[in-house]
Amino acid sequence: MSRGWESKSVESAQEAAQSSAPSNPSAAKPPTASAHLEEADRKRKRQALELQRERILSERTSSPHRRTALTNALADIEEKLAELGWSIHL
Repeated sequence: MSRGWESKSVESAQEAAQSSAPSNPSAAKPPTASAHLEEADRKRKRQALELQRERILSERTSSPHRRTALTNALADIEEKLAELGWSIHL
């Protein structure tokens, strides 16, 4: 038996709707409140680390021990910033 033209048009409409739908259903979902909170938390951490970095860079000392401590602290802060996706802006 052959199908009628109506069922064929319904089938083609369904196929067209499926092909135009996004392949990743999670990509179409709006961000949740927890995602906004996580992003805000990351931004606060990054800003706090950037402030610490600026403070360390502005310090001047003639003590070699203090200079070494500041260098190590700066390296640690920049490592944490890199984990948060930060890069040096020149």
